Amino acid sequence: MPRILGVDIPREKRMEIALTYLYGVGRFLSNKILKESGIDPNKRAKDLTEEEVSHITQAIQKGGYRLEGDLRRDISQNIKRLMDIGSWRGLRHRKGLPVRGQRTRTNARTRKGPKKAGAVIIRKEEPKKAALLPAGAAKPLAKPAK
Repeated sequence: MPRILGVDIPREKRMEIALTYLYGVGRFLSNKILKESGIDPNKRAKDLTEEEVSHITQAIQKGGYRLEGDLRRDISQNIKRLMDIGSWRGLRHRKGLPVRGQRTRTNARTRKGPKKAGAVIIRKEEPKKAALLPAGAAKPLAKPAK
């Protein structure tokens, strides 16, 4: 398996697709990198020579793209900054709720996690006094006023 920026690239895939296994590289950027390094996008990763792998690595480093660890660090720092300043988005991140305005009354299970046990409905028992009175007897009146 060719190794680029510390990531193993799948051998059987075309280079156009194989480069997308790097965090932060999509199809557009993958084609751009391959064009800069002069490699055919339809070439399989297993057919690459060491020289071609080094050309790809140099093209990525020359381009100044933020990939893998640097990109992950930047994203986490941005989220931490939002939480520190107390913005609405930061509060949503802190609470673990959807950030981009989605509804939370229903759905949002990915962010909120599994459902918590709801309130249990308990039936009220009949009052004991009513149960003790005979069927035809009248209910006792309120205490007489003095």
